[in-house]
Order: sequence, then structure tokens, then C-alpha cells
Amino acid sequence: MIEVLHLGKRYRKVEAVSDLCFQVAPGQSYGLLGPNGAGKTSTLRMLSTLVRPSSGTAKVAGADLLLEPLQVRANIGIVSSGMRVADRLSVRETLEFFAALYRLGPRTKPRLDWAASWLGLGEVMDRPVRELSTGMRQKVVIARAILHEPAALLLDEASSGLDVLARRALLDFVTAYREAGHTVLYSTHAMEEAQEVCTAAGFLHQGRLIWQGPVQEAVAAFGSLERAFLERVR
Repeated sequence: MIEVLHLGKRYRKVEAVSDLCFQVAPGQSYGLLGPNGAGKTSTLRMLSTLVRPSSGTAKVAGADLLLEPLQVRANIGIVSSGMRVADRLSVRETLEFFAALYRLGPRTKPRLDWAASWLGLGEVMDRPVRELSTGMRQKVVIARAILHEPAALLLDEASSGLDVLARRALLDFVTAYREAGHTVLYSTHAMEEAQEVCTAAGFLHQGRLIWQGPVQEAVAAFGSLERAFLERVR
């Protein structure tokens, strides 16, 4: 699970994230929602140990962000907009490279087969990445993030720039990964996506969490997550 405990980040005089607290249990997908500049990316960078918090901490699968960063990294997978894979390598070569980084050893082949089956990559495993569509490339990015079957999957605007087919494949995967008992943190400003794939959500505005709760509760009260967010901001 993910447990965020009074997490904050300040860049000089700018407070990007302030006193952030939320939990995501196994089998849940939590939408961290807000406009550009709300603090979503800063939050995910802290949770992925890329940026050190200015205050507070977090735990991922029981590992403390500040005290056990290597264990945190071992328990997460990350997919964000703009991630790329090497064009000259085949899909299989790409995933084998990351399997080596994850030190999967003899588990490499079954893990590749598992990821390929989950994402429908079986027919393209030996094709160069440069020959793949945008949607298939995004599937390769997801596959390398889940090869080690992380307890928590962090997605930061992962659908940005995707066409309708690639976006649909991403959303279907997020739902399936959550239903398999994993923890998903879905950060986006596309609230209609979060309404579809998330069980709970938090509204982030100017670095602060202004509301959090079940998605169904917000939709029942306001008709959609977007309307609920706008009402909370007002």
C-alpha cells in the first residue's frame, strides 16, 4: 500500500506541495487530480525517490521513503508522459535489459511472458520498437514498469499524447492491474479518466489536498469528478 504522511515540498519560496496525507490500499486505485501546477508531479517525484521531501514522509509497501529508499524503488513501477524506449532494440531486448536491472535472473522469461500476456505484446516481442505504433510503444513502457510486479504502480499523466486506441488500452490495463490486487496511484488532470478507473480520489489545488473520498460519492453528489472539483475550488 501507499501511505503519505504530511508530505511537503518547497522550491525556494514556492511551496509546491503542503502537508499532503492520503492512503491507497492494495486493490485500490487512487486518483490524484488537479490542473497543471497543482503539485501532482512533485508528489510522484517524491514518492518515487527522485526528489527528497522538504517535510513529512511516505511509506510504500511498508518501506519508509526517507529511511529505506532502495526498498521503496523495489516496490514501485513508474509510467509518465514522455517516457520513451530505444528504437533500435526489439521489444524482447528492451524488456530483457530492464529485467537485468531488476535482477530477475531465472525469473526473466516467465516475467516477460507474464507482461506480454497482460498487455497483448506476444505478436510483437521480436519486432524493433521503431516499427511499433504509439499505442504499442506505450504498452512496452508499461511492461518494463511492471516486470517485477511492483506492489504500487505510479502513473503521472500517462495518457498524455495517446490516441483513442492507446488511451483505451492504458485505462483497461489500470483497471485490470487494480482488480488483481495491486495498488495504483493515478495522477492526472483528465478527470473523466480517473472517474472510470479510480476507486478513490483526492483533489489537489495549489499544492494542498482540498478534498478526498470515494469516487462514487463525488459523482453521486455532483454528477462528475470534474464538477465536484470545480465546486470544491469555488
